[in-house]
Amino acid sequence: MFCRVGPRSTLGPGTKLVSHVCVLGRTTLGTGNTVWPFATLGADPQDLKFKGEDSELVIGDHNDIRENVTIHKGTKNDEGVTRVGDHNLIMAYAHLGHDCVVGSHTIISNAVQFAGHVHLADHAIVGGATACHHFVTIGQYAYVGGMTRIVSDVPPFMIAEGNPSRIRGVNAIGLKRHGFSPDDEARLKHAWKLLFKKASENEGGASSTALDELESLYAGDWMVKALLDAIRRSAQGTHGRYREGLRKDNRFTNPVR
Repeated sequence: MFCRVGPRSTLGPGTKLVSHVCVLGRTTLGTGNTVWPFATLGADPQDLKFKGEDSELVIGDHNDIRENVTIHKGTKNDEGVTRVGDHNLIMAYAHLGHDCVVGSHTIISNAVQFAGHVHLADHAIVGGATACHHFVTIGQYAYVGGMTRIVSDVPPFMIAEGNPSRIRGVNAIGLKRHGFSPDDEARLKHAWKLLFKKASENEGGASSTALDELESLYAGDWMVKALLDAIRRSAQGTHGRYREGLRKDNRFTNPVR
């Protein structure tokens, strides 16, 4: 009722637009999604570099997209696609900017703001009123506390909180909820102590010695490997954002509308 669906948009079976929803541009929604009033999906990016190029928004299955959510389509400065996976809860007033990639089984809380090109991995949770810098990556099973300012990548399995954000510990509650064992939690807590707690006490970042030690100690452990890989990528990136170095545009060029 009172919805607008553009001629290039596709809604899958069982997808429900409650009322007053706009689905614009080349937007695809899969099966069994629910979109609540005053959400706008697939609008043009809020990016001065956008010149009307053909791009799209692709949303998977069984997502719950609440009131006043905005999700914009992609741009040529990335892959041209904004993507949302399956079984996500995107709460009221959240904004997902152009070229964002959201995995599956995530929770994006009320009034969360994602700038362009943000990546959110599977099973991550972002607390309310959090703001994420463009090109930030938030790893799998990570938890971001409410009202946090995220300007660098958040490693998987960790808790980030504060302004500026800091890694506060292992997302133990999230791990338990998803069936990880006490041994899994113990290995990650040991890794956190070496990588973040001691580094914080010494007023430094994660050392290459700690990375190498953990890699040797937990060889073959996929969780520790994912954590170490994420930290190494971030350290090699720009301002702790590894995807910043992949951008296709010149960030020093002044965009003119």
